[in-house]
Amino acid sequence: MSIAALRDVEVDYPRGLALGPFALALAAGEIVALVGPSGCGKSTAMRLLAGLEAPTRGAVERTPGRGETAVVFQAPTLAPWRTARGNAALPLELAGTARGEALGRADAALARVGLKGAEAARPAQLSGGMAMRVALARALVTEPKLLLLDEPIAALDEITRRALADDVLALWAETRPAIVFVTHNVEEAVYMASRVVVMSKGPGRIAGEVGVTGALPRPEGFRTTGAFRAQVEAVSALLAKGMAG
Repeated sequence: MSIAALRDVEVDYPRGLALGPFALALAAGEIVALVGPSGCGKSTAMRLLAGLEAPTRGAVERTPGRGETAVVFQAPTLAPWRTARGNAALPLELAGTARGEALGRADAALARVGLKGAEAARPAQLSGGMAMRVALARALVTEPKLLLLDEPIAALDEITRRALADDVLALWAETRPAIVFVTHNVEEAVYMASRVVVMSKGPGRIAGEVGVTGALPRPEGFRTTGAFRAQVEAVSALLAKGMAG
């Protein structure tokens, strides 16, 4: 069953065509990575899926109801005057959830992302990785059916990136939301996704896609397997083709 789809969408900006024609269908519980050159329209595609923007041409289909889509951006975008608990509870408070229930669910979400004990910390007291975990907890607190990740771990160091990649997959295994995430990192795409969609240089179109074999979440040592390396090379080859136009 398709939970969201872009049907031959095109997006015009003042500078010209930014995306498309582009088509993507996302099944319930599927994890899809979008990879492509800078400026190819990856983030535009994400905004369309999130309902934050409308296509100039084509259609967007979304089955999640109100509050069932969550987005995590590259910057954590936390409210500096709120604690980690307050930031995580914000979507529930805006939806009218009683404050006590919202805070309890926020604490549970923070515990799920490894931040039990940091509920009272403010954003200025958090490392980059911890701040991103709060943003992830805020996204997960509503138990979304569609989770959109726009390069949320791009600015983090490699050790933190790998830890968060495993955390996202572990969290996915609990509730199985459909996930679409944007990344420039081919290895990250192959490690986290069941399908990698490679986009051409702007205006972005699909250069090809690679289905990733192997169990999710990934078993220990997955990055060292021949299958992983072969799929990384397959995506890299498509990316080179897409960048060449």
